[in-house]
Amino acid sequence: MDTVIEFENVTYNYPLTDKPTVKNLNCKLEKGKFYGVIGENGSGKTTFCLLIRGFAPSFYQGELKGEVLINGKPTVEYKTGELSLKIGYVFQNPFNQISGVKETVFEEIAFGLENFGIPVDEIEKRVIEVMESTKISHIAEKNPFELSGGQQQRVALASVLVLKPDILVIDEPTSQLDPEGTESVFEIIAKLKESKKTVILVEHKIDLIAEYADEIIVLEKGEMIRFGDKQEILSDISLIEHGVQLPQMAILGNELMKQGIPLDYIPVTEKQAEKVIGKVTLKEEK
Repeated sequence: MDTVIEFENVTYNYPLTDKPTVKNLNCKLEKGKFYGVIGENGSGKTTFCLLIRGFAPSFYQGELKGEVLINGKPTVEYKTGELSLKIGYVFQNPFNQISGVKETVFEEIAFGLENFGIPVDEIEKRVIEVMESTKISHIAEKNPFELSGGQQQRVALASVLVLKPDILVIDEPTSQLDPEGTESVFEIIAKLKESKKTVILVEHKIDLIAEYADEIIVLEKGEMIRFGDKQEILSDISLIEHGVQLPQMAILGNELMKQGIPLDYIPVTEKQAEKVIGKVTLKEEK
């Protein structure tokens, strides 16, 4: 097991608050896995992400007890800027991620590389490559603030991916997007899964989490109440008691089992449902 992120007895309070936002967090995240982070509003999902990136406590201040380690080193021991090369962070609102100092999409994506002193020819090469992979080459000369929400989120993702981080933290990237924008963003996320990067994704659209995640982290009132295999967790009907909606296919599977229809397992994706329910149908036809 190649651990890249580790929480050791982590409790964190924002400034001027008595109650911790997250408490007693312990987990190890492995290299190359895709983690889905779920829980109702206020459960601590964004804070969990900020702790991984080191924004808490470095930017947000507050009090951190315990340690968050990246590749075995506490985040508080990294120098300013070091973690941005190791960990890419995509915020909920892409508007907040656009620098505002560049006039074109191309320049915006190149901005981070310029700050790290990357040679001009290398910058141009990497920006062109990432624009092609995120399908935004056609808007290279447009102003980032004149784009649709989905296009802005793609630019935000491209600005992170161009730095070639090993770890990606993506916090509700589709919360403000329409279905078309959501689909365009998840086309990129699908490629990230194929690339075997370590991905931490917060997303309320649970069917999308079910489709892409390898393992699930469930937070409730700042505590980690479940952590483990996607199949086991997302098929558990008791999650609803903790304010977490199940994938549609898991709800269907649980209902069929309740009605006495035997399934090999509770599906959590459409592909699984077709397989397991189709198998039952074939048996009945025989």
